[in-house]
Amino acid sequence: MTVTVKSFAKINLGLYIGGLREDGFHELRTVYQTIGLHDLMTVNVERGRGIEIRCQHSAVPKDESNTCYRIVDRAMAALRAKGRVVIQIEKRLPVQGGMGGASTNAVAALIALERALKKNLRPEERLRIASEVGSDLPLFLIGGRVLGVGRGEQVFPVVDLPAMACVVVTPAVGVSTPKAFTEWDRKLTAPDASDRMNLLGRGLSAWLGQMYSGAPFRRGRRENPLLELVRAGIKNDFEEVVFPEYPELSKGKAALERVGAKYASLSGSGSTLYGLFASKEAANLAAAKLRKQGWIAQVTMTLPRREYWKKMLS
Repeated sequence: MTVTVKSFAKINLGLYIGGLREDGFHELRTVYQTIGLHDLMTVNVERGRGIEIRCQHSAVPKDESNTCYRIVDRAMAALRAKGRVVIQIEKRLPVQGGMGGASTNAVAALIALERALKKNLRPEERLRIASEVGSDLPLFLIGGRVLGVGRGEQVFPVVDLPAMACVVVTPAVGVSTPKAFTEWDRKLTAPDASDRMNLLGRGLSAWLGQMYSGAPFRRGRRENPLLELVRAGIKNDFEEVVFPEYPELSKGKAALERVGAKYASLSGSGSTLYGLFASKEAANLAAAKLRKQGWIAQVTMTLPRREYWKKMLS
């Protein structure tokens, strides 16, 4: 049976990096937000054995290192299923773009596999397998707005907000996440890391607190409550090490702000940049201006949880 699903991207609404943990990962605090840009994943289960990855993008691995291969391999064992699994990846998201492309592909492959086999893992088993494969995977098993802690794999659904217009800029560079973490470690001393973990996230906590207190939903307010994050002052720590290394990314963020973004940021470790806009019309106008300036810009919307699942499987 062949099943095709959409594999949606994410952006990070603030990302705070703490010190290096004993397991070799960094302590993180972030809010993930799924958006409407996506790849297409097709999974076919046929007679035989093994897993085959097909993708025309040269930068996507086709062997056991591919996250889709790894999660399907684990899922087949957990489901005690037999057959040859063929995974077709139609890449539309940038590789090494900070949008969770490899992670969302893996989760979409898992969902498609379950539907193809007509067998389902228990939710806790699904999350366990996803977190074993990669830190960003579990968020895509929730969708919408998601709080990520630990190394990012401990995820908690956060109250969703109405969809908001978003302009995504994809510069023609790729940023290595391990290299970005290495540069961060060089910049930050151990005492600083300890202090940061005690102090960081105040703006993020304040913003989330306002969401749950009902403050953003005051009557008469016209702007999208997501814009509370502007006043909260949250940021992406990766900008401190990535922007000096790739000045064009700093220029891209400034360009988004000049064309009217209410909030602009690097997503993950980059290289994707995004800006949030008050309306779809404002986003379309901004994207047109950016394209005239030579930037690759796409207009999309943030994707609340219910829409995420509805559109993934449609």
